[in-house]
Amino acid sequence: MSGHGGLRDAHLHLAEHGAYLSAVHLHDCPSLDDCLARITRAAAETPRDRWIIARGARAQAWPQLRLPVAQELHRASGGRPTVVVGFDHHSCAASHAALAAAGIDRDTPDSPDGIIERDHLGAPTGVLLEGAHKRMLDAMPAPSDSEFEEHLIRAQQDLLRQGFVEVHDMMASARLADALHAIDLRGELGLTVVLFATPDKFDALRAWFATTRTSAKIRFGGLKLFLDGTLNSRTAAMLHPYADPITDHPRGTLLCTGHELDRFCARAASEGFDIATHAIGDAAVRQMLDAYARVPAPRPFRLRIEHAQFVDPADLPRFAGMGVVASVQPCHLLTDIEAVHRLVPHRERCAFPVRSLVESAVAAGFRPEDLVWFGSDTPVVPPAPADNIQASVRRRRNTPDSPAVAPEQAISEDLAWSLMRSPLAHAAVGRDEASVASGSE
Repeated sequence: MSGHGGLRDAHLHLAEHGAYLSAVHLHDCPSLDDCLARITRAAAETPRDRWIIARGARAQAWPQLRLPVAQELHRASGGRPTVVVGFDHHSCAASHAALAAAGIDRDTPDSPDGIIERDHLGAPTGVLLEGAHKRMLDAMPAPSDSEFEEHLIRAQQDLLRQGFVEVHDMMASARLADALHAIDLRGELGLTVVLFATPDKFDALRAWFATTRTSAKIRFGGLKLFLDGTLNSRTAAMLHPYADPITDHPRGTLLCTGHELDRFCARAASEGFDIATHAIGDAAVRQMLDAYARVPAPRPFRLRIEHAQFVDPADLPRFAGMGVVASVQPCHLLTDIEAVHRLVPHRERCAFPVRSLVESAVAAGFRPEDLVWFGSDTPVVPPAPADNIQASVRRRRNTPDSPAVAPEQAISEDLAWSLMRSPLAHAAVGRDEASVASGSE
């Protein structure tokens, strides 16, 4: 355990974290060749009728700067369905058998929210982004009920071991609520779990809570929206073009129009539910702040922006000005250093602006922990508290040759721990700690 208890992970995917703990691990994979070697070893130990699933690929940190293609995965896995999921969970690479299972071939068109990478002849290479990636995830075999519950138990054990007592699941479903409820009825749920659902799952989850009596350990948080993609996939929506853009998407992609955002926000706000929106690029953050500004006051619910990985300086005070929570994951800086330097060097000063968000909150009369919350987004990266500390205090990896990213955004270690602490833990230690922690190194 970290030595710090009472922690909150304000943004994760609980069952998926458990599934990651059961998959081929690629977070520490140094190259494409090593990735393929790990898949070959897994194939030798896996029954022929099982898919090979590898998770955590960071292609931007590999010398080859790319995910494997279908033919490479076909050879490495001996022809069985194989999927390599990018660590950001917005991209993947699929073998020929996996593409066939998902119904993706040269005649499959791109969807408005997805990209199928193609070779010079128009055939899919196996690399899928955004909506196309989701199509592959939907084609992958779903875990059985017992496997699903096992994933949750395994995830909980890992999180409790690291000092977490509260987690916010950002892709919740009625199935997840059911499984958590079963675990809770057995007296085995040690975490408090707050559930947020995307629009396609929202009504079913709301109906589940309306008909199920739960303990205080399972709570309905609200609506989760997606506004853009991710940095490593070059689909995060930026105000300025990427230095190495994807063709036809030089500034990334916005996944919702302003009208759609207004409709979603009005629905959730009218019923008093919190709204949490994925916005990584500075253009997406600005559009979401604009949408939140149109939500009528008073607001007896929280408005959240998830990730806020890039924020234009002009938009920083708008968070506190509207009381919007910045639900951020500084630990992603440790995995994104190469991508920041290579893809958006001109926006590096806007990356992970933790100190500016804190100072803006304090200037508006809030405590830092009121408006800046830390999470991990596991299984995108492991939920290790030490990684959030390293990234927010040092702004670089813990190696001598690691470059720092926007070091002026560093905060103190005490403050970093405070931004990971569950509200119950804050109450226990007293409010005077917040004023001490707001000092920086």
